[in-house]
Amino acid sequence: MANLKEIRTRITSVASTMQITSAMKMVSAAKLKRAQDAITQIRPYAEKLREILVNISATLEGSSEGVYSQERDVKKVLIVAIASNRGLCGAFNANIFKATELRIKEYAGKEVQVYAIGKRSADYFAGKHTVFNSNAEIFNDLNYDNVSVMAQEVMDAFVNGQFDKVEIIYNEFKNAATQEVITQQFIPVVAEESDAANVNADYVFEPSKTSIVVDLIPKSLKIQFYKSLLDSHASEHGARMTAMHKATDNANELKGELTLTYNRQRQAAITNEILEIVGGAEALKQG
Repeated sequence: MANLKEIRTRITSVASTMQITSAMKMVSAAKLKRAQDAITQIRPYAEKLREILVNISATLEGSSEGVYSQERDVKKVLIVAIASNRGLCGAFNANIFKATELRIKEYAGKEVQVYAIGKRSADYFAGKHTVFNSNAEIFNDLNYDNVSVMAQEVMDAFVNGQFDKVEIIYNEFKNAATQEVITQQFIPVVAEESDAANVNADYVFEPSKTSIVVDLIPKSLKIQFYKSLLDSHASEHGARMTAMHKATDNANELKGELTLTYNRQRQAAITNEILEIVGGAEALKQG
């Protein structure tokens, strides 16, 4: 059993840890508000733009403008794995790695490369799988201009035939306590089940279909890429805030248990000292 000094040291250590986790929770809560506002504002725009993109792409099959909707025999696959730069966010990164590893196994026999976004992702996949590229700096200045450069790199790789299919794996933000791992096909653009009812929508193009499509499809793809990063960014802060909240509660509970143990041992020590004094006094009387 630990002595009183060791217990006091542990209580001090736990209290210090609790202050750190509490501060991290507050910082994440502040950052979450901004990140949540960003993804909430862009989500309706991105979803409607994707719906339009799917409809337009369906009318361009076989044309040169429909290069991003051309489905090929899948031999080379690029998986964009979006994680975070920092840890202490529960299973946030582990879920991405697990989903990516599972997806790579499903593509057994095909050439699979990983685009690692986030320092944790870059560190994890380095040496384990073929890394097409990595970016650990994007979350330091997350904006559309910086993300569009990354998206264009991936789009060019698809157009040039380096890959026949590109998928994005990221955490979709639901709320502060819930994040869902999503595996989304980025290129080629295909209609999902939820889009099937809208594929035959009829559009009137002005000035012309070609001039609009040349600008709209690349921009729409970049917006989808940007939305994935915003989702992941908000999910990271939500996961960290939740993890630090639980860590603070656990530290507070442990501190209470240690304090109770300390008080019991101190009372027991005082009782023993009193008993020794009384016993010594009785011995002197008998002597």
